[in-house]
Amino acid sequence: MLLPSLQSAKLIRRYKRFLADIELPNGEVITIHCANTGAMTGCDEKGDIVWYSRSDNQTRKYPHSWELTQLPNGQLCCINTHRSNQLVFEALQNKQIKALAMYDEIHPEVKYGEENSRIDFLLKGKDLPDCYVEVKSITLVKDELGMFPDAVTTRGQKHVRELLTMKKQGYRAVVLFAGLHNGFKHFKIAEYIDPEYDRLLKEAIEQGVEAYAYAGEFKISDGIPTALTLTEDVPYIK
Repeated sequence: MLLPSLQSAKLIRRYKRFLADIELPNGEVITIHCANTGAMTGCDEKGDIVWYSRSDNQTRKYPHSWELTQLPNGQLCCINTHRSNQLVFEALQNKQIKALAMYDEIHPEVKYGEENSRIDFLLKGKDLPDCYVEVKSITLVKDELGMFPDAVTTRGQKHVRELLTMKKQGYRAVVLFAGLHNGFKHFKIAEYIDPEYDRLLKEAIEQGVEAYAYAGEFKISDGIPTALTLTEDVPYIK
């Protein structure tokens, strides 16, 4: 997935969930939009390097968007969670997700379920059961261990319930954890943050819901991040 044209700055603070103040190299301070509703643990420390994009949409109050954080150890994290579905869509098109490579049709954002939900991707293939794929972003990383979620997610809990219902109806149901951070080699659910999500997903997996975690890799050109791709599935610690 190609990233938009990016510029770097220094993070001053994130506030009101969707806003952040950054300091440009010339000392100017501007406010940018933050498209991430999570806690962003470890990705929003004062002084971190921020990579941001600019929109030409004249109706936007804040034309700049926070895309990536570069951590002190040099690792990168894409905090714009809108990018996760773009990333997975490209991986599905390129048959990179081994467990889903047999499907030929990809339908994004399809309404489904009993709780007024939209599935990120509905996959279809000849002589195959429809496959419902829910995408979640991995941005929380500690000691090479990627985790989800970084805050209690009632929405995520609902999605697990919906997927389990679809599985019981004879369809495939998948949670795909997409690496938006390039610093992990293993993955697990952060049960200490959201024990109910952990309980629900374990129960769903026992009943046939599938779960996979994929690592992310950034391409750097002349010191600037230009692309992000999913690379390989990583061990899932249950």
